[in-house]
Amino acid sequence: MSTQKVSFGHRVSNRVIRGFLSVLRLFPYEARVHIGGWVATHVVAPLTGNRRRIRENLDLVMPDLDRRARRKIVRGVPYGMGRTMIELFSSGDFLKRVPEFSMSGDGLAALDQADKDGTPVMLVTGHFGNYDAMRGALLARGFRVGGLYKRMSNPMFHEHYLEAMKSIGEPMFERSRRGMTEMIRFLRQGGMVGIVLDQRMNDAPILKFMGQPARTSFSAAELALKYNALVVPVYGIRQPDGSYVLDIEAPVPHSTPEEMTQTLNDSLERQVRAHPDQWMWTHNRWRSAGNDTSADRARAARKPKTP
Repeated sequence: MSTQKVSFGHRVSNRVIRGFLSVLRLFPYEARVHIGGWVATHVVAPLTGNRRRIRENLDLVMPDLDRRARRKIVRGVPYGMGRTMIELFSSGDFLKRVPEFSMSGDGLAALDQADKDGTPVMLVTGHFGNYDAMRGALLARGFRVGGLYKRMSNPMFHEHYLEAMKSIGEPMFERSRRGMTEMIRFLRQGGMVGIVLDQRMNDAPILKFMGQPARTSFSAAELALKYNALVVPVYGIRQPDGSYVLDIEAPVPHSTPEEMTQTLNDSLERQVRAHPDQWMWTHNRWRSAGNDTSADRARAARKPKTP
């Protein structure tokens, strides 16, 4: 149980979000996910500054985009994020659709063989499409799949969020000392662990992503080398009709943590360039790696200087 203090803001945001989710349950599934996407696009994104962050990141890594393409991404990203959230909190309806999702790729046979042999697997993805589509589909096929998650900043809403993730499937492992111990035990027993690798870690090494330096954790590669696990890039790619194509790429050959992690960055980059409105451009992905945006520099300049 978290010892994090609950603030007034935590209580308010928890009530607002859970109230919104309760109202959405009154609607049929397809309408529900569309409303979630619409609210994220037209209400949440403008209020939180997400549109500005998306534009800044696009200016950095895709500066040659024409106005129409930029507008599609700026609107498409929060819409997809909203849909993904409602899909998670509508797990019963979502999982009914999972068997209809197309699953293919050069790594599918490798996963089948790993499952038969009891070989550990690191399933590596990014904040792209909906990674729970892949987790749900693999669990439905009988694979032993666990997920690694980061505790939310709002301790009240976190418990609701965790229950929703568990409703897709278990086990789930928190990014904590205890959670990592449990995850490693599961991995050593031949389990498959899903990990999202595109979060910025301030003390991580600098690699390339989308042509720019980006701090990227070596954790997936290091665990794979230590426990002789496969490293398999996986993606749930949203389709226009709301379904998903599940792409399982060939395992990344074992080499050095740096080379393997760069290969994973390159894999995600190909997906982002092919489907740019499906990646979470709201991240400060390149910050602290020599790529602070003009807005970052302006905020830093406004901070009082210490004597």
